[in-house]
Amino acid sequence: MSFDAVLNLFLSGGMGSLLGALILAGFVVVLMNTFVVVGGAQMAVLERRWFGRDMPLGRVVAMPNEVGIQARILPPGLHMLIPFLYRVEKYPMVTIGENEVGQVESVDGLPVAPGKIFGPVTEGHDLFQEGELFLRNNGSKGPQVQILPPGIYRINPYLFKVDKVSIIKVPNNQIGVVVANDGQPMAPGRLLGKKIEGHNNFLNGQAFLEKGGQKGPQIDILLPGSYRINSKLFSVVIKDATVVPTKKVGLVTARDGAPLPLGEYVAKSIESTGEFQDGAMFLANGGQRGPQFDFLKPGTYYINPMMFDVTLDEVLFVQRGEVAVIVSNIGKDPVSVMPKVSEDGTTATEMVKMGVERYVVEPGYRGIQREVLGPGTYYLNKLAFTPHIIPTTNITIDWAEQKSEGNMPLVFNPLAIVSKDGFEMTVEVKVILRVQPQQAPHMVARIGTIQNLIEAVIHPLVDSSFRNQASSSEAMMFMQDRHEQQRKAEQHVVEELEKYHVECVSVLICQIKLPERLMQTLTNKVVATQQKSMYDAQQEAEGRRREMEKTKAQADLQPNLVKAEIDVQIATQQKQQSITLAEGKGQSTRLEQEGIAGGIEAVGRAEGEKIRAIGQATAEAYTKQALALGQAPLSMIEIMKRVSEGRIKITPDVVVNGGGADGGNNMLSAFIASLMANGMKLVKDDAAAGKPGKQA
Repeated sequence: MSFDAVLNLFLSGGMGSLLGALILAGFVVVLMNTFVVVGGAQMAVLERRWFGRDMPLGRVVAMPNEVGIQARILPPGLHMLIPFLYRVEKYPMVTIGENEVGQVESVDGLPVAPGKIFGPVTEGHDLFQEGELFLRNNGSKGPQVQILPPGIYRINPYLFKVDKVSIIKVPNNQIGVVVANDGQPMAPGRLLGKKIEGHNNFLNGQAFLEKGGQKGPQIDILLPGSYRINSKLFSVVIKDATVVPTKKVGLVTARDGAPLPLGEYVAKSIESTGEFQDGAMFLANGGQRGPQFDFLKPGTYYINPMMFDVTLDEVLFVQRGEVAVIVSNIGKDPVSVMPKVSEDGTTATEMVKMGVERYVVEPGYRGIQREVLGPGTYYLNKLAFTPHIIPTTNITIDWAEQKSEGNMPLVFNPLAIVSKDGFEMTVEVKVILRVQPQQAPHMVARIGTIQNLIEAVIHPLVDSSFRNQASSSEAMMFMQDRHEQQRKAEQHVVEELEKYHVECVSVLICQIKLPERLMQTLTNKVVATQQKSMYDAQQEAEGRRREMEKTKAQADLQPNLVKAEIDVQIATQQKQQSITLAEGKGQSTRLEQEGIAGGIEAVGRAEGEKIRAIGQATAEAYTKQALALGQAPLSMIEIMKRVSEGRIKITPDVVVNGGGADGGNNMLSAFIASLMANGMKLVKDDAAAGKPGKQA
């Protein structure tokens, strides 16, 4: 019965019933302070008000027979207590979910040991549900190492504070980096806490502390998964796993380990480290701090980033027409195996002063490796081996107006030179060179890279060579002797590049630009020469045209010529036939005529004697007549005699008179004189022929 019900009964029932009501109410109050009902999901905290000892100094929660909030609690159910001695306060139970952990902090207990942060595990308190046992068993005040797994717990909220936190989940391709907030101090010089066995991935904090776990970053990591870890004891930071993509290599640098030996640049190779995924094994096997010789190939690795730093680098790709010269940063010192005196007389001490990189060594020694890498893909630790890509095909370097694309200076400005006679010229030059694969290490030992070769050797060499040649030649002669200038420059470059183990294929002069005024003079001379050549060519063409016309005419008459040749052949054959016939006939008649000739010869001989006698007589008669009459009258007589006989024609067919008065007479006189001359000639002829003349 409640107090309100008793009051109503007292007011309605009068004074007679008042006493009964008071007795009833007191009974009810006593019952309410004697019996306590705790629900199924509840717990009851007791506070003792009096009739007990005072708590010791520094205590917060009371033990039995001590005044104050009691360490023990009342579980669900009906409980009978001494009336008016305890005050009861009900609380819900502590529930830890499936993906949660309960982190406990004790409000009361013994102080934690010096240097410690967390109270150790205390036995017998049933996961902090028995507060009295916790205190009796020397439970420590403050954060507790032990945690609460998922479940429902009757925990005194005045003695223990429970924080519910989510479990730690490490996703795939990630890791959990752990930092211990309590434990032993780390050894001097160490960056990470040593490996501790038995803590079951930091789930058992008590085992970690009892076995000497060290405070600070831990060398062990958490792999992908879910972990119920006391996050107050262990801080967990989620990091990405180390992923090395294809065509990449992972270069590793250890943050902890033994120091590198003096003079070494890369740490020695360590086996059985699980590709740097087991940092404790790395240290146990004598791993050294610094750049590592071993490297990571493409893949995913669960590596503690606080122990190892991984940087990605490109794989070495050597294309066709290239070789890779490898400079090893590790291995034996080449000075120890060098001869005391080299073939050229250089002592070992002098060679050391010239630099170790001068040496081309065999595998296993530090320095430039004699063996080169041909075309292909190589997973190479570039911290231990430095590659130099050297092209083995022809390399063309231009000194011209156009510029090349890319970083390597393969095109320079045209060469500016001054001739002997003081003219400024610009020369565009092309140099083609090549490095033989077997000579590439020696070239690297001498000059380093192709870019160094071009900038420090070839460019100043070509510039100096053409300047020297131009200073000893006039401008016009330099241009006219272009081939000779090119030959001299090539010879000089070939000799110099041999010192660097480089082959000069050719040196070519592309263009020579003279001053404008000098070029005009040369142009005029060339134009005149060309015009003369053009006229000669035209003259020759005309001659060729005449020959062509003649040939064409001959071709047109060729049918007639052929016909004439055939006619000649026919005539020749007919002639031969006639000759043959005539010879036959002649032979037959010759014999016949020989007889006739004999008779005629006798007759002729007598006739000749007769004619000779007549001629002599006639000649004598003419001689006498000439002496008697004179030569001219005698000639006239003979002419008139010939005229009368009709042997001479004296009447002209055409008569042309002159314009003068004496023109006709002159012509007649000339005509008569001509007749007289002809007459004299006729007389002489007759006399010579033995013809008889007539007397005047």
